[in-house]
Order: sequence, then structure tokens, then C-alpha cells
Amino acid sequence: MSAWVIWVIVAGGLLAVEALTLTLVLAMAAAGAVAAAAAAALGADEVVQLVVFTVVTAATLLVVRPVAKRHLRTPSAQRTGIAALVGQTAAVLERVDGDGGRVRLAGEVWSARSWDGQQVIEPGDHVQVVKIEGATALVLKGD
Repeated sequence: MSAWVIWVIVAGGLLAVEALTLTLVLAMAAAGAVAAAAAAALGADEVVQLVVFTVVTAATLLVVRPVAKRHLRTPSAQRTGIAALVGQTAAVLERVDGDGGRVRLAGEVWSARSWDGQQVIEPGDHVQVVKIEGATALVLKGD
């Protein structure tokens, strides 16, 4: 069996295991194996193939993996829907306590309850949205 075929099989195996782990480490090693397969197909000897594999794997781990991991995480500024409302400031329209109340949040009127169930927040105050439960904002007044 040709060396380049072995490298392609190794790359496929690494990608299959990567699909199970999702660490982005084995995918970088698979890129190194593909590069080594290309070197083997061009007639490089085993030592050169191993050097190509090692260098490409190290380079992708150091350069590509951090960028890829950064793109996998969704920053809070890019949250959408109700998840984007958590952490926002709301204006109290009707007294908010453990039983209910109303706030203006993101230009809309929301039902609200105090986060701890004990705090009483008067109209005109500003609160922080801690959590959204259904159509109710759980809020907390800062000191």
C-alpha cells in the first residue's frame, strides 16, 4: 500500500474520532496527515513525511485552532431572543415585588417579579434583568 494512502486513512480516522470529541485537536492532526499524504504523493521519503506531519499539525494547533475555537463561542453581544435581554436594564412602570409588576424592557412592556421574591421596587426605578421565565422578567434593583 502506498504511503500517501496510509496517510489519508490516518487523516480519516483522526477526523472520525474528532467528530466524537469535538476538541479541534485531532482535526488539526488530520490536516497534518493530509499534508504528509501530499508529500508522500510527491515522492518524499518517510522522514520528510513525518516532518511535514509534525510541522503542519503544530502550525494548525498554534494558529488555526485558537481562531476556530473563538468562532465557536457566541459572545454575549451576539445573543438573540430572550437570551439577549438577560443583563439589560429595565425601567419599572408598576411596582415590582415577589408577586408581579411591570417594566419597560427593550422598548416593550413586560411583566416582572423581583428576583429574590422579597425586594419591592417602585415605579421610576431602574432594575437589572437577571432571568426570563416565560413572559416574565425576574429583576433585581442595584444598590
